[in-house]
Amino acid sequence: MRILQVKIQWLIGACLFLSVLQVSAQQHPMYSQYMFNMLNINPAYAGSRGVLTATALYRNQWTGIDGAPQTSSIGFDMPVNEKKIGLGFQLYDDKLGIERTTGFNASYAFRIQLTESGTLSLGLQAGMLNYRANYAQVRTFQPNDPAFSQNISGILPAAAAGIYYNSDRFYFGISTPALLKTKISYDNNTDVTGVTGRDLHLYLATGFVVSLNQDLALKPSLLVKAVSGAPVEYDINTNLWIQNVLALGFSYRTGDSYVGMAELQLSRQLRMGYAYDKTFSNLGNLNNGTHELMLRMEFGKSSGKVASPRYF
Repeated sequence: MRILQVKIQWLIGACLFLSVLQVSAQQHPMYSQYMFNMLNINPAYAGSRGVLTATALYRNQWTGIDGAPQTSSIGFDMPVNEKKIGLGFQLYDDKLGIERTTGFNASYAFRIQLTESGTLSLGLQAGMLNYRANYAQVRTFQPNDPAFSQNISGILPAAAAGIYYNSDRFYFGISTPALLKTKISYDNNTDVTGVTGRDLHLYLATGFVVSLNQDLALKPSLLVKAVSGAPVEYDINTNLWIQNVLALGFSYRTGDSYVGMAELQLSRQLRMGYAYDKTFSNLGNLNNGTHELMLRMEFGKSSGKVASPRYF
């Protein structure tokens, strides 16, 4: 029985490792409700909602598996200088097994009013992240394996850039949320060297809203994610808004999972969202799915009243 338990633990660990390889260190924190955390993927989004906005997200991935990813973030963004400038700030924490990354980003967006409802933004982001990997905690077949004898940690710079256009009913953005390719290396007494890095990412996000009737609005969206060394990944989403109060949605992430989503406009300023991911690979049989919670609060007024609902 003990041998069987050990084999099961190693099988689960191997599945986790292979899954991480498959997504190639997306390395950049992933959210199913990315449309509520656009600042995470595009700094040009800062200030686009026209008021001071606070957004918090928590993602518990592959529940039931020890060491599975857990990600949380809180961000603020607002327009200044007669809405010609957007500012954003974000804190995040990303855990995966023995690895943990905690970071801070500050975003600046220059906003150009092109039409009455359409604005083009050019954004830059700078920040720092603290990466830690506790290799000494790993159980190995070979005692005192030099490859796992030393923990590593380090402070790395982070930068991002993006372009974002939005109107009341449409948005489009291209960004590089991990602009710098950085690494941490170490040597111990046995001259073993390890390296961890963050590869260049490229994201394309777009979406629009179609009014079906007085009570219903359909909001399709698409996120394309590309990172060196991994297949291009697509998030294909659609949400149905009911009386601008309740939204029910579905998402398909290529090579990974199906996602069900729900949003509730609790008040003119407060919105809550929930997403449930179910992996369709073999890993999906080893966990109870992924849960993600979102809370967004808007402060202040735009054009003399709170602008609600805001689709993007």
